[in-house]
Amino acid sequence: MSMRSLLLCGMSVSAATSCHAQIVEEDFDSIRLFTLRNASGIEVRITNYGAIITSIRTPDRDGELADIALGYTRVEDYINAVDKPYFGAVVGRYGNRIAGGQFTLDGESYELARNNGENHLHGGVIGFDKVVWAAEPLPESNALRLTYRAKDLEEGYPGNLDLEVVYRLTDKDELVVSYRATTDKATPVNVTQHTYFNLRGEGDGTILGHELMLNADGYTPVDEGLIPQGKIAPVTGTPFDFRTSKSIGKDIGTENEQLQFGGGYDHNWVLNREGDTASLVLAARVYEPESGRAMEIRTTEPGIQFYSGNFLDGRLFGKSGKSYVHRGGFCLETQHFPDSPNQPHFPSTILRPGELYESTTVLRFFTQ
Repeated sequence: MSMRSLLLCGMSVSAATSCHAQIVEEDFDSIRLFTLRNASGIEVRITNYGAIITSIRTPDRDGELADIALGYTRVEDYINAVDKPYFGAVVGRYGNRIAGGQFTLDGESYELARNNGENHLHGGVIGFDKVVWAAEPLPESNALRLTYRAKDLEEGYPGNLDLEVVYRLTDKDELVVSYRATTDKATPVNVTQHTYFNLRGEGDGTILGHELMLNADGYTPVDEGLIPQGKIAPVTGTPFDFRTSKSIGKDIGTENEQLQFGGGYDHNWVLNREGDTASLVLAARVYEPESGRAMEIRTTEPGIQFYSGNFLDGRLFGKSGKSYVHRGGFCLETQHFPDSPNQPHFPSTILRPGELYESTTVLRFFTQ
């Protein structure tokens, strides 16, 4: 840490006035950028501001590298971005929406910020995406560990929550994202990763030609505020059927109330899984035909939110200097279901003292 002392002389009515005041100046820059790189040349860059993935560089079928994650080169741009798109961030304490910004737990009512119309979204006004995390590189496993303590009643949530996120890049071309958390008071926890992808390269047109498969027979329909209606509906015969790979744009313009509510896809799919509920299951596979880039996602979570970049409108300019156009990126957020604290028949998101919250998502990059 650099430190130096400066003498400060103020304005004086007499030139003979002496000055003995002292200012101590030291390095106050706690925000860092870390790069993970594997044997294949895949590169992932992460900052401890918001635990944000700022860049993912992967090769196309000809070996040409491109950055497939939307984002910025300066931390100021993340802080000051209009519409707060959550590019690349870890979001929580509760990712996705909680109806009316409120819930009741063990007989007590809790009020949260209503930062998405009448609802609470992604942890509130200052969620995990807008704080500085402690960071520890783990060179022996090509990983970065990030930790943060969310204090009791921070953004309205009960309990001191100690959260750890580890990003690990393997030589199998997998980015492993692991979460662990403990609390000293019962609290809802639903943490997810909010990277926007464009497998053509960030800023390179829309994602409508990407071919997507979602391993889900059902999804949770929403109301106009994008809050689940409380049921799981079959995808059969609807635009939400991605069990067989199809282009994202194939049915996105279909006249459908659910698509109208979301302005496109912005829904939670209920993943197919058998047996152990904590095991990794295939959640999604995406392929971009022009570049040949592909990505597969496995997770221990019960759901995945597919968001088709409906609110991108060209006002945001990313790392390449190109604008992020409407549907210029997609998100696949592994998660528990939205509004679970108010929907007791959904899988529980309540973490209690003495319990350990654990969640893992694996993204594998490849070409075909």
